[in-house]
Parts: sequence; structure tokens; C-alpha cells
Amino acid sequence: MPNCMTKVPYRGTREQEEKLREVIAFYKGKPGATMPVLQQAQEIFGYLPEEVQIMIAEGLDIPLSEVYGVATFYAQFSLNPKGKYQVSVCLGTACYVKGAADVLDAIKEKLGCQTGSITPDGKFSLDATRCVGACGLAPVMMINGDVYGRLTPDLVGEIIDRYG
Repeated sequence: MPNCMTKVPYRGTREQEEKLREVIAFYKGKPGATMPVLQQAQEIFGYLPEEVQIMIAEGLDIPLSEVYGVATFYAQFSLNPKGKYQVSVCLGTACYVKGAADVLDAIKEKLGCQTGSITPDGKFSLDATRCVGACGLAPVMMINGDVYGRLTPDLVGEIIDRYG
């Protein structure tokens, strides 16, 4: 079973960092700059590692706690990298009562990962989510926006293998 990672070493490039510095320079001193800078930083890096948050805080001359607070408050931001294939399991009420926890356990076993982690090869990341609006198909998982419903634990391995 692979050792999945929740904390991945920072791998930002000079080019990415330069793009971020340009974004920061554009927004520096403007009211409400934190949100658009975080949004663009996530587009540049794919997520918001601690190193990026520090660059933003220093560049905008605001406390790191403010950057972290915004990044953790809004669901659109991720502090962890996402895999090429982002697996999300719905744990909303309808899915949960129809066995989503067992489906999630089967996915964890298949990937060798816990929720909120990424496989060492960067191929898969696994997250639990709340209602995805497909309650009639419960339990549901999504892989990069593809919805798979009426799942049972024995079906998930075959579905994941399609992406592997």
C-alpha cells in the first residue's frame, strides 16, 4: 500500500513565484486584496502551501494569520495539493445513510490513502465532501467532476482502475 501524503514538500518554480510577485504588486495597497491574490495564487500553484501564504502575507504587508484565516474559511481554497484525478466522496445525509462511509473505506483501501491526502505519484487525491446534489443516486463519488452513483464498496476499485 503506498504511503500517501498530507504534507507535500513545496515545489514551486521561479516562474510561478514571479507570477505571484506580479499579482501581489498589482493588488498591493488596494482594499480587499487578500481574496483576489489568494485566488490567483491558487490558479498559479494549484493550491496554497504555507510558503505561498508567507509570500502573500509579506508581499501585501499583512499578518500571515489573516492570509491563513481567509484561505481556511472559504471552501474554494485548498491547503493541500490535488491529484491529477480528484476523488470526492459525498458524505451528505442521503449518501451517508445509504452506505457512503463503506464506499469511502473501500476507496481508502484501494488508494492506500486517508481523506485529505494525495498518492506519492500525484495521480489521486481523496476528499470527503458534503451534498453534491445527486441525492437520488446515493451514495455518490466524483472523479474530476464525473459522477458515479448507486455505489457499493465492490464497485469502486473498477471505477478507479479506469483512471489509473
